[in-house]
Amino acid sequence: MLIIIRHGRTVLNAQGRLQGRVDAELDDVGREQARRIAEAVGPVHRVISSSLLRARQTAQAFGVEPEIDDRWIELDYGEFDGKAFGELPEGTWESWRSDLDFRPPGGETLRELGARVRAGADALVADAARENVVVATHVSPIKASMAWALGVDDKVTWRMYVAQASITKYGIADTPSLRVFNDTSHLEGMP
Repeated sequence: MLIIIRHGRTVLNAQGRLQGRVDAELDDVGREQARRIAEAVGPVHRVISSSLLRARQTAQAFGVEPEIDDRWIELDYGEFDGKAFGELPEGTWESWRSDLDFRPPGGETLRELGARVRAGADALVADAARENVVVATHVSPIKASMAWALGVDDKVTWRMYVAQASITKYGIADTPSLRVFNDTSHLEGMP
């Protein structure tokens, strides 16, 4: 099983800001979310993580030394890193949603993100067919992994919501199959 988890909360998440490549740590809520994710998923054989601190801290909750793979790092928002959605130039969201090759100034396109996440997911298929493999990552790579699993275009990512500290699972056989998407039941009772 390939188990993709979104990292726990950071201060920037709580403020509604784009984090991208900002290397923020988990806040107290995020650390508890990470603990609950690991408890809900249970024992795993292998843990992969983006190099960003928030993902690494979430991965460490599994008690298995995470392997760093930056194919799972968050979308590079470039100059938009750290900004609130309302601070982006007018027309940004319209351009982003209509063009997979839209590049934030100094950042990365959704097409580029999709290509690297597909390569990262393909690299895990053989192991995930035999054992539970966890990937601690971010919202945009999780959406791209869904496009990979379903065999659809990356534009579908705009039609998804991925909650903080959520769990997504793919069964691996001849092709990946979606088993669980955006599960947050392990967070019940949290703020």
